[in-house]
Amino acid sequence: MECLTKTNKKVLMKGNYAIANAAVMAGCECYFGYPITPQSEIGEFMSGKMQELNRAYVSAESELAAINMVIGACSTGAKAMTSSSSCAVALMQEAISYASADELPVVLVSVMRGGPGLGNIYPSQGDYNQATIGGGDGDYQNIVLAPSTVQECIDLTYKAFYLAHKYRNPTILLADGLLGQMMEPVEFGEYPYPEIDNSGWALTGAKGRHGRVIRSYAPLAEDQCVFLNKLFGKYKQIEENETDWEEINTEDADIVVVSFGSPSRNVKSAMKICRKEGLKVGILRPITLWPFPSKRIYELTQSVKKFLVVEVNMGQMLRDVKLAVNGAAPVEFFNRPVGNPPEVDDIVNKIKEIIKE
Repeated sequence: MECLTKTNKKVLMKGNYAIANAAVMAGCECYFGYPITPQSEIGEFMSGKMQELNRAYVSAESELAAINMVIGACSTGAKAMTSSSSCAVALMQEAISYASADELPVVLVSVMRGGPGLGNIYPSQGDYNQATIGGGDGDYQNIVLAPSTVQECIDLTYKAFYLAHKYRNPTILLADGLLGQMMEPVEFGEYPYPEIDNSGWALTGAKGRHGRVIRSYAPLAEDQCVFLNKLFGKYKQIEENETDWEEINTEDADIVVVSFGSPSRNVKSAMKICRKEGLKVGILRPITLWPFPSKRIYELTQSVKKFLVVEVNMGQMLRDVKLAVNGAAPVEFFNRPVGNPPEVDDIVNKIKEIIKE
């Protein structure tokens, strides 16, 4: 797969290749990874392109090795990335908490498959909690971006690198097996964000100045309290500045359907059918899963009668929607645990069922 430069015409490309190409165009200097379905094409692409561009590429001996190599590279201020899936990302949780504590701009692409455990290789959204809450120790938070199209895989890969370095915070691009494997027409523009100056903290050798140390261990409780308050001050800033979502037809909606990622495509089609039949249906699609658009969802309770959450899992974002609504309106749920998202007709029927209640 040839690396594309800025082009004014669209090309047909698989989601995984689009993510990898976007990472290269965003200036990714180091890629460390380990193959696992359904994201192995990312590493395949990087294995050729990164070496061709004289950038760092390592096929690591494990996922644990890969994420720790990313931590090492990011400590120098480099743009570094790894990619993996579900059960393998589970192995990275301790390292991600270290990256949060060390305030390192790690970029992780997680292409979800079915679980728990090895599960299967079919698409899923069962790693919502893994990404937004995490399995590492202590109080920390990842920035999480959720594309719904292959074009958004490109746009949000660019954004992932920008936000990771702007806030010195691990950032996850949370796609799924459907997006990773599907092909759509896409267009690559230039990396649209300013480069972030990392010279004030990166480990580059003392070079005549006082040495720097990046570490997560604070031997005194008071020191850790000060650090955590500072860290959560940063998280508050991210919530204020970076919360993002797509909203359609909510102005007069009686029911708003909340979904993220690839299932939202079927939800949009269902909404159009319902609108043609005179049903007042709207959509809210979180683009940042963290920070989550809780404030906007609560605002909608002033006019919306009911909410419907559609996911390909057993109800993980459902909890965040219920917390955001805070009892001000009923919240219904419709799902498929793994595989293709709920069919358009089934979503339409579920909406009609809820409206009649």
